[in-house]
Amino acid sequence: MRTAKDFAICIDNTGYRASLIPGKVYRVLPDARAAKDDMVRVVDESAEDYLYDKRHFVLVDFPPAVKRRILAIEGTAQTGV
Repeated sequence: MRTAKDFAICIDNTGYRASLIPGKVYRVLPDARAAKDDMVRVVDESAEDYLYDKRHFVLVDFPPAVKRRILAIEGTAQTGV
């Protein structure tokens, strides 16, 4: 069973004002090597995944229905529909 969180809420965008929005939920991609260095890989405002220091986020988990809804919204945003 996976123990990592699938989402992170940005709590500090210092140094990344164009890439991260405070209060926004970001999708977290698994990256065991980055986690060892207290980094987290998220899909940011560029719609690409990048590594950020964990201190910029609070890692969260949501019920399955909420996860599906967030991922559906993300998919719609990427396709422009």
